[in-house]
Amino acid sequence: MASLQRWRDLGGWMDRLIEGHKRFLAEVFPGRRAQFHLLAEGQSPEWLFITCSDSRVLPDLILGTGPGDLFITRNAGNVVPITSQDVDGVTATIEYAIEVLKVKSAILCGHSDCGALKAALDQEGLERMPKARRWLSHVDAAFAHRQPLNPADGEHAELASLIRGNVVAQWLNLKAQPAVVRAVKEGRLTVHGWYYDILSGRIEEYDEGLRRFVGLVG
Repeated sequence: MASLQRWRDLGGWMDRLIEGHKRFLAEVFPGRRAQFHLLAEGQSPEWLFITCSDSRVLPDLILGTGPGDLFITRNAGNVVPITSQDVDGVTATIEYAIEVLKVKSAILCGHSDCGALKAALDQEGLERMPKARRWLSHVDAAFAHRQPLNPADGEHAELASLIRGNVVAQWLNLKAQPAVVRAVKEGRLTVHGWYYDILSGRIEEYDEGLRRFVGLVG
């Protein structure tokens, strides 16, 4: 309680979250008590969803999913580090999702206006963020997979081209993960690369056969 009082003394910047939690307890949880009872005993998500940390990307809102549906891992630039002997949180999460949770699909989802890819284009100011600069080395391959400029992206076409290229690069890294390779070979996993446009709300999927992005829905 002392910490809550301290937050309120600093201007009440936590009040919105506290009020939101109160509404959840009063209006949402009672009607879904049975569902949360089941979730408290375990999880069995259908999909592994790898996306960016960006606060504007809300998978459950975009896809109409709910608690227990998506197994989500997030990081700046929706990166999947190249498979190696190193251990990191992203690849450990992928391994767990496939080998333990037995997800049916793995989705790598990038998005428009991605700050990580903006920084890859212009690294000015990263001298104060050495860890972020090191992390951005994981998106270098995006430049080799740049997609054709799309006139619909307007003045942001160059950035969008690179972001889509990063989706392809990270999707390839995802497909190379040992657990993914095994699961795909056994026919129990599909792997997808998506691009989410914040302005239109639409998702595009990378079509390996066509070697380009196409609308997820018509």
